[in-house]
Amino acid sequence: MKLSTLLLALSGLTPLTTAAILRRVLSFGSNPGNNEMYIYVPDNLAPNPAVIVALHGCLGSATSYYRDVEDLPPAADEHGFIIIYPGSRDDFRCWDVNTEASLTHDGGSDSLSIVNMVGYALNRYNGDPSKVFATGSSSGAMMSQVLAAAYPDVFAAIAAYSGLPYGCLRGSPGASPFTADPACANGEVIKSQEQWVAEVQEAWPGYNGSYPRVQVWHGTSDSVISDVNFGEVLKQWSGVFGIAETDEESGVPLPAYTKHVYGDGSQLEGYLATGVGHVVPTEVETTLRWFGIV
Repeated sequence: MKLSTLLLALSGLTPLTTAAILRRVLSFGSNPGNNEMYIYVPDNLAPNPAVIVALHGCLGSATSYYRDVEDLPPAADEHGFIIIYPGSRDDFRCWDVNTEASLTHDGGSDSLSIVNMVGYALNRYNGDPSKVFATGSSSGAMMSQVLAAAYPDVFAAIAAYSGLPYGCLRGSPGASPFTADPACANGEVIKSQEQWVAEVQEAWPGYNGSYPRVQVWHGTSDSVISDVNFGEVLKQWSGVFGIAETDEESGVPLPAYTKHVYGDGSQLEGYLATGVGHVVPTEVETTLRWFGIV
């Protein structure tokens, strides 16, 4: 450090701080999905911090999602929570939301790798196991719902941006828009509420505990994943929770958005964005409120 810089720092004009950065974690335990793990730990970490898993979409990466959702790291700096950025090594960088291994509790593949990343962060940084959350875009939104269905004992809430119902791609030969059966993405898979609930129950047969709170986002001009899936996702999770839609609020959180409230609003909510395509931009503040962080 130059002498002038040191003198300024000592005078209080230039604080000596070390900015937090995104770091690669090479070993976090069992990794059946062969996934990458990156982590963002703020300098001012809260006691027993919350942990948020942030999941990229197809053709993305852990590092690109860190850059793209630019409001999330500053929020971690402000509130002292940890962000895990998993990375898929699939040919198209999509998440495994189609095989029985990933769709099933303790089955393996990507979902179990992500859960093991969470375990690493909780242990390494003394995190609060009751404050573990997941959010993601497109394929990441689908994986967030896989985590909610298959690991409801780990996650307290999720926020899914422009995804599909859990289990919609079950058994498909691929999980990417380029290899999977396009019926789900095109909005051609319509099931009864009972059928969608049965999909979730298949994730962990015999489980009788509570499920994570679910927040859903979709755009009406989505040409990649039809907004028909917005209704199917809400149908699925409202059935899981045993609640019905109770209210609509126009212009929330933005003028072109409509908020759909279910039950008393504590378990499920959805946002439909008129004229917005794929994917809906992440509304970090609204999602952090849903998580109970702000």
